[in-house]
Amino acid sequence: MKTLKLVLGILCIVLSAFVIFQSCAAGVANTLAENGEVSGSAGTVVAIMLLVGGIVMLATRKSEKKGGSIAAIILFGIGAIMGFANAGSFSDLKIWSVFCIVLAIINLLSILGKKKAE
Repeated sequence: MKTLKLVLGILCIVLSAFVIFQSCAAGVANTLAENGEVSGSAGTVVAIMLLVGGIVMLATRKSEKKGGSIAAIILFGIGAIMGFANAGSFSDLKIWSVFCIVLAIINLLSILGKKKAE
């Protein structure tokens, strides 16, 4: 799980930059269209949760304790909820929200795997 967390943590950090640029574009499009959607702002929150969750995964990948994985589950869960709740016309936000759910499940499996190892 340590190598998987390393790879996924780096992937989260790289993808967060991509998501934030997409969110900025969606925010500008929402403003120009004056449609009242907040999908650009929600995408920014998802990107921040991806960034922070990726950093947490990198920092705690070698830890024997469960706190880092629990924190990552919470961060990715918040990102997924924000993304699904406010996706609107920014349909890529749903994809990033599903990615957040997958990452939360991987961290949950990491916790469950530590229980079996004990």
